[in-house]
Amino acid sequence: MEAAGGRFLVRGGAHEVFEGDWRPTRMVMVEFPDMAAARAFYDSARYREARARRAGATEFFNMVVVQGVDQA
Repeated sequence: MEAAGGRFLVRGGAHEVFEGDWRPTRMVMVEFPDMAAARAFYDSARYREARARRAGATEFFNMVVVQGVDQA
């Protein structure tokens, strides 16, 4: 992840759903410099290996990539 410029913003921790019926058990949020960097991380051999190890270890997993806002 770091090789693609990613850094953790949220990694587990207490959380509370204020609206809706979504009940995540764990939340991870990662910031990348841009969508291309996020794609580079996702397509990397290292992440493919991690994804293979995770298979079957969890019954619920979603990944969403959202373009953020410029900090300028």
